[in-house]
Amino acid sequence: MPRSLAVICLVAVLIGSAYAQSAPEPTKLRPNVLLVNFDDVGWADLGVYGSRRNRTPRLDALAREGLRMDSFYVSQPVCGASRASLMTGCYANRLGISGAPDHRARWGLAPNETTIAEALRPRGYASAACGKWHLGCHRPFFPTRQGFDTWAGIPYSNDMWPLHPTARGYYPPLPWYEDEDLTETNPDQSGFTRDLTDRARAFIRANRARPWFCYVAHPMAHVPLYAGPRFAGRSGRGLYSDVIAELDHETGRLLDLLEELGLTGNTLVIITSDNGPWLSYGDHAGEVGPLREGKGTTFEGGVRVPALFRWPGVIPAGSHSKAPAMNIDVLPTLAELAGAELPKATLDGRSLAALLLAPDRTPSPHEALFFYYGRNQLQAMRAGRWKLHFPHRYRTLAPGPAARGGKPVAYRHLMTGIELYDLERDIGEPRDLAKVHPEVVGRMQAQARRMREELGDELEDQTGRARRPVGRLPDENRR
Repeated sequence: MPRSLAVICLVAVLIGSAYAQSAPEPTKLRPNVLLVNFDDVGWADLGVYGSRRNRTPRLDALAREGLRMDSFYVSQPVCGASRASLMTGCYANRLGISGAPDHRARWGLAPNETTIAEALRPRGYASAACGKWHLGCHRPFFPTRQGFDTWAGIPYSNDMWPLHPTARGYYPPLPWYEDEDLTETNPDQSGFTRDLTDRARAFIRANRARPWFCYVAHPMAHVPLYAGPRFAGRSGRGLYSDVIAELDHETGRLLDLLEELGLTGNTLVIITSDNGPWLSYGDHAGEVGPLREGKGTTFEGGVRVPALFRWPGVIPAGSHSKAPAMNIDVLPTLAELAGAELPKATLDGRSLAALLLAPDRTPSPHEALFFYYGRNQLQAMRAGRWKLHFPHRYRTLAPGPAARGGKPVAYRHLMTGIELYDLERDIGEPRDLAKVHPEVVGRMQAQARRMREELGDELEDQTGRARRPVGRLPDENRR
């Protein structure tokens, strides 16, 4: 029996056993999916990952009820590109996407690319996007044109508005959309986290009798930070911890609704973040713990993010995995669990279904993972325990006082060489072992050459033969 079919059968048996007394309808064999994607929340921002600053009791409890992944990555350490990978199962640069597009961008996710919502729709799933999209700010690129039945939120980051601390006068008013209708500008950001949770709860309640996919993409904890009235000033640890406390609480409200509606046992919950913390914002930024650097770099602090998975009765409670995986794996995982067909275009992600069922004995489905940044720079890769950096320019905090109060400090820029790190011995990338293990460097460089042939590398003046065009906005369709 093919492995994928075996996994589907095993899932069906497990769920069927859990629901045997209630004689479930066939649709109950397709899990509901609640995907919560925080913004700029660092790997060490949750209690379960060792935070000493933030209290996250609901997320910590969810981790005890399911799986915590310690080596879960994003494909690029920046908002837009990361979300492209999460939605499509592809490296963002395969899709022609890089960076974090703002209001000037006349491009977005190509309409012919398949999102999670589009992959699940033929299996009868209702779908909603609640929050930040960042895959194109014009209507042809909206979530409602990419398989989602409904969307409420902002098209790009919440700092792309007139009150930006270092770019006053550059950004127009921040738009808020209901599906495709512009309903408000410069909305009160202190209401974002609770309002988006309320919208997600309403969607789940309305679709409780059918399979559903709910994507909750909180704009927090991206700057500017705003906490609701119940949480502002209440943590005793500063505004950032207030924001994290509210994210934790509101995630708990979603979990409470699943329990109220009797959906807990048939819902896969995924909690993650789009990239590491924006360290130049100091006390308004998250934590990386022992990791090196943060958002905007391909060191571990920029690309390694929290990832929790819960599906009672299917994913073993209290489980833990160090197997390397990436947000490109979410679409193929959900497709396999839902019995949906994969997109016909090339994917980079691999299903984690077997790993979710048996985390303690299932290795990573990847021989190697690759980290691009800039327009199309292959800056680093991971293969097993090893992380290899290629020569590139990166940013790090300049010496001096840390930023306070939401105004960033400057970065300085340094260069890497060919640098090899053993992440099993120290995840902080402190000691370059390239000269100690030249055979490992050689093997990984060969893997990188094959990737460059396929997806290119600006650092090596290679364009790549398998990149697909980004979606472009014709003049006549401009919003």
